Amino acid sequence: MTHTLTTMDKPTWRDYFALTKPKVNSLLLFTTMTAMIMAARGWPRWDLFLAVFIGGYMSAGASGVFNMIIDRDIDLRMKRTSTRPSASGKISTVNAFIFGSLLTVASFVILWQAANLLAALMAMAGLVTYVFIYTLWLKRSTWHNIVIGGAAGCFPPLVGWAAVTGDLNLFSWYLFFIIFFWTPVHFWALAIMIKDDYAAVGIPMLPVVHGDRMTVAQIGLYAIMTAVLSMIPLLLGEVGWIYFGSALVLNVVLLMRSLELYRNITRKQSVSLYKYTLLYLALLFLAMAIDRSLIA
Repeated sequence: MTHTLTTMDKPTWRDYFALTKPKVNSLLLFTTMTAMIMAARGWPRWDLFLAVFIGGYMSAGASGVFNMIIDRDIDLRMKRTSTRPSASGKISTVNAFIFGSLLTVASFVILWQAANLLAALMAMAGLVTYVFIYTLWLKRSTWHNIVIGGAAGCFPPLVGWAAVTGDLNLFSWYLFFIIFFWTPVHFWALAIMIKDDYAAVGIPMLPVVHGDRMTVAQIGLYAIMTAVLSMIPLLLGEVGWIYFGSALVLNVVLLMRSLELYRNITRKQSVSLYKYTLLYLALLFLAMAIDRSLIA
């Protein structure tokens, strides 16, 4: 018997919004907007700021939509993701694809027209990396998936920087690489928490393939590299004492949390590090934005 959607079953705007992974993309969008402030050394034009906010979210949201379409089979088998609109069937694959495509086109047009072609291309590069390199290729084939595929989340600050300046300088690429080395620390802390879900559906995340001890050792290595890299802008003279003091405190806590997890691999410690990494990146970028705004 064919099941017909009732009014209660029909998707709402909230279901389509959920397809865009708002919780995941909010931090990435924050790095875009703070990068705009860094590039402008103050507040950029309001119309440009708003356009990049909308276009940037559309691009990141489209990535989330296509990710959910591709991963609907494994999402349905994991408790954490089984209620997603795509996995549950509340939004059909065709409708989700149309929605994601519209977001992609609208994002590119908005960023190109309101900012410039480079900003639009950087947003598209992030989408392509997340959908094709991470989701379609690496996620199900190697534990290196999040290291290489995680580059997708590094493009947002390039979008913001390019939108203001029209180019990408050395400092903007440091923003890219700070997120690149931060991502494994952030994601592997989460992966330890939900490794059983990944194991059940055959996704070769690091803790599933090589165990918690190696995962925590890798987390420590990437935490050290993140801390070192985050201090390099000081050597370039791009930031001052406000950022230095903030980054110093944030990095000390990051390394301490990573060490605590290495000494005591528990869900509590893993959750603690995971939540802190979210705060770490947000405050680090905020400190850079404030510093560059005050030191012209």
